[in-house]
Amino acid sequence: MIRSLLVISIFAAAALVAGAVLDPRGYIVRVVCLMLLAASLGQCWNIVGGLANQISLGHAAFFGIGAYTTTILQIRYGISPWIGLFLGAAIAGLVGFLISIPTMRLKGSYFALATLAFGEACRIFATAAAGLTGGPQGISVPFVGNSWAMMQFRGAGPYVPILVGLFILISVIFVVLSNGKLGYLLRATRESEDAAEVAGVNTLGVKLAGSTISAALTAVVGTMFVQFNFFIDPDIVFNPTSVSIRAALITIVGGVGILTGPIFGAIAIVTMEEVLSAYLSNQAAGVAPLIFGGLLIAIVLWKPAGLSAISFSRKRALS
Repeated sequence: MIRSLLVISIFAAAALVAGAVLDPRGYIVRVVCLMLLAASLGQCWNIVGGLANQISLGHAAFFGIGAYTTTILQIRYGISPWIGLFLGAAIAGLVGFLISIPTMRLKGSYFALATLAFGEACRIFATAAAGLTGGPQGISVPFVGNSWAMMQFRGAGPYVPILVGLFILISVIFVVLSNGKLGYLLRATRESEDAAEVAGVNTLGVKLAGSTISAALTAVVGTMFVQFNFFIDPDIVFNPTSVSIRAALITIVGGVGILTGPIFGAIAIVTMEEVLSAYLSNQAAGVAPLIFGGLLIAIVLWKPAGLSAISFSRKRALS
């Protein structure tokens, strides 16, 4: 635990230093923000996917609900995103609770497919409800100038402390859950649901609790995403590939169920994406995604337990 907290502290401190020292409108600071968003998204998924082993592919639904709730409140009623994010989290948590009642009874691939279908249904609804969401054209968030109250800034630099705070908050919640009663019950359910039920654990109840918390926090990440990018449409925020599968991928590459897993996963994936995009995006079509996929396969084959396992492996090797 001490090692994990130290890694998080170093990651947060490095991000804050980069945001304070480097050009706030520069490319590197923007990449740091993308890493923080990716790590936060992965940590949200880690609560339900890591602690309970529920492979959800529907987190795009909660991400989109948070993004659209905050944006609509801001544009139509002038409500600050700092307030809107709480309503978005509440709605996403409620939706996550309701959709989990039937889906959490499913196991393995059936649960994954059910959550994937739910996320896709949300994308179709948002596309059709043009009067509310802007439809396929999306919604642009009007820029009102540098404003902490409206969470808007010209460069990426001021977003760094906000996103660092978000990641630390989600990580603290993960630690509290993981080391508390709910965390032990989730892990018991993960190891053997039948055995947990025999021992008197309400497995459906603990999975519902984990899913609700994960959904609410994912909506907050969605809020931060739209404030950072100033534009959303259904294909961006409800996208199963760039949100749901990406959240799972970040955690799997870094280490499922491990506090530092999303950090390592976010650094690896965002770095690969940016490097390949910079050097190969103008080459033959499909080369960059092909290499990206090959690298991910190589990482998973090299370290099936995730990149977080490297430090622990070295410790055991030296002992």
